Amino acid sequence: MNDTTQPASLAGMVEYQTDAVVSKTIVKKGTGTVTLFAFDEGQGLSEHTAPFDAMVQVLDGEVEITIASQPYHLKQGEFIVMPANIPHALKGTKKFKMMLIMIRS
Repeated sequence: MNDTTQPASLAGMVEYQTDAVVSKTIVKKGTGTVTLFAFDEGQGLSEHTAPFDAMVQVLDGEVEITIASQPYHLKQGEFIVMPANIPHALKGTKKFKMMLIMIRS
């Protein structure tokens, strides 16, 4: 179990790795999850759907998130909600870190 009872930098909790995607779950409950990701430049997730809404908060870098064939360019400090059951994909235009919050309800 991660110690999240002390102040911490979200971006500092996950590190970049060359040609890789790194993830770290910081909250995992039956009602939802909070997961941190670090994507090297050019890395991403291919188009898929999820059964629940998911919010992405960009912590560092830049990413193109496509939702229902509409691309959105996000940078540090910005967020977007990816609606349940709608196809979406992510690709790093630069290396980037993000927090993914998924609520299962």
